[in-house]
Amino acid sequence: MVLWSKEQDKLSTDMSTGTEIIEMKKEGAPPAYHQSNGSVHPVILPTDPEERQPNAGEYELTEVTSFSDRPEQESDRTEMVVIDCRANAKGQREEDALLENASQSNESDDTSTDQSPVPPVPLKETSFSIGLQVVFPFLLAGFGTVAAGMVLDIVQHWKVFSEVNEVFILVPALLGLKGNLEMTLASRLSTAANIGQMDTAKEMWKMIMGNLALIQVQATVVGFLASIAAVIFGWIPEGHFKMGHAVLLCASSVATAFIASLLLGLIMIGVIVASRKVGINPDNVATPIAASLGDLITLALLAGISTGLYQELDSNDYANPLVCVFFIALTPVWILIARRIPSTREVLYSGWEPVIIAMAISSVGGLILDKTVTDPNFAGMAVFTPVINGVAGNLVAVQASRISTYLHMNGLPISEPNPAPQKCPTPCSTFFGSGVNSRSARVLFLLVAPGHLVFLYTINSMRAGHTTLTYVFIAFYLAAALLQVMILLYLADWMVQWMWKRGMDPDNFSIPYLTALGDLLGTGFLALCFHILWLIGDRDTDVGD
Repeated sequence: MVLWSKEQDKLSTDMSTGTEIIEMKKEGAPPAYHQSNGSVHPVILPTDPEERQPNAGEYELTEVTSFSDRPEQESDRTEMVVIDCRANAKGQREEDALLENASQSNESDDTSTDQSPVPPVPLKETSFSIGLQVVFPFLLAGFGTVAAGMVLDIVQHWKVFSEVNEVFILVPALLGLKGNLEMTLASRLSTAANIGQMDTAKEMWKMIMGNLALIQVQATVVGFLASIAAVIFGWIPEGHFKMGHAVLLCASSVATAFIASLLLGLIMIGVIVASRKVGINPDNVATPIAASLGDLITLALLAGISTGLYQELDSNDYANPLVCVFFIALTPVWILIARRIPSTREVLYSGWEPVIIAMAISSVGGLILDKTVTDPNFAGMAVFTPVINGVAGNLVAVQASRISTYLHMNGLPISEPNPAPQKCPTPCSTFFGSGVNSRSARVLFLLVAPGHLVFLYTINSMRAGHTTLTYVFIAFYLAAALLQVMILLYLADWMVQWMWKRGMDPDNFSIPYLTALGDLLGTGFLALCFHILWLIGDRDTDVGD
């Protein structure tokens, strides 16, 4: 409890009760009693200084119904504001930090009696340090997407992909799980590590178990819904429905999402804990590493599982339904575990909207991919799709995670009753501002062209794909990639702060939307490039056959 007496400039503390008395002089100010619920009531103090010695428990607070009831001669009396500061542990730490900073600036001798830990200071980062930390995970993630593209280029000719074309619709939706679940998990745990919520072993294990259970629930549900979307998008254009193919899509999607999320979740936890121990900002490395393995693992699992289940389609009628039932039956177990942790309980109830909407957006990108790669003239698009989508998703996830951590670590409130209206950020403020977030946006954008050139050279060196890398193709490809990342970085700047002002945690809401939009923009721009190149005569489909 803080006692504020506006009589003279000093700050005293009652050591027996921990009461802090801040006294400042203000002529004619009406005394008031400020309760913790925000209400203010007047308080009358004795005029004799000897009667107002700061002894614990000796203040008598007399409530007056109206300021006008006070006599004129009492206008010079001392104002005392009693503020109830009983808050949760996080709020108490923030108050102690503010009081400590104030006392240091005023050269006061006051020391805080609360010994609770203060959140760690944000790491000071320059453009060079940001680039140095991001470039190696970025290249690692890029080579992972190159490997995923080469896998997709090979498996697109497998029987299950040619007979059940709807599997192509699953590809962006399931690859998007790295943005919907794994990158969101990485962002959430990175923020928790940076603000000191994983400093003790007990806190760390609670966060790990709760988040692993949460992403298993989300993966199962999203995989099931993605299969329904694939069935619908495949059924509407063709006009016929095959129950066997629908069950195959459901079993393949749910099994792939479950296993991939479990493996990548464990990898993410290890990366975040290790990076924090060696002094590296987890925001810079966790999300790219999630993407580096996410695309490759997910695509390999999807191809393998769908092929195996397709082979059982004719000989065993119960294999596909049993796979669906098994993974769906595990969902209540994961729900019970996730509900036990407060931080994941909230996401379990309120975090479905971005995941489901992002899955729907990625499925639209999958429909574009399906209609493009099934045309023999555009078969070369398959190898580049995971690369252009993966690189953009990696970069925008890093930026969104950094902005969210910046807002958390600076103690800015998630929501205010009446937030002051602020202008929408402009592209100039996003990329040319003086803040740390603008600096990181510039660094990430400058990585796009060199990174894609390295990845294109790798694909060309391994003779993958069905497209010769001409100068015209490279120019169109880089233009599409730069435009895609520029749009996403600007949307990240706007979306994260917009969500923060409205009380939504950006760690849980922003990355699914941004990576799904990246999948849609990347697939759409790439398909447009291939159509334009076909029209202007830059065409070939024999490379890699």
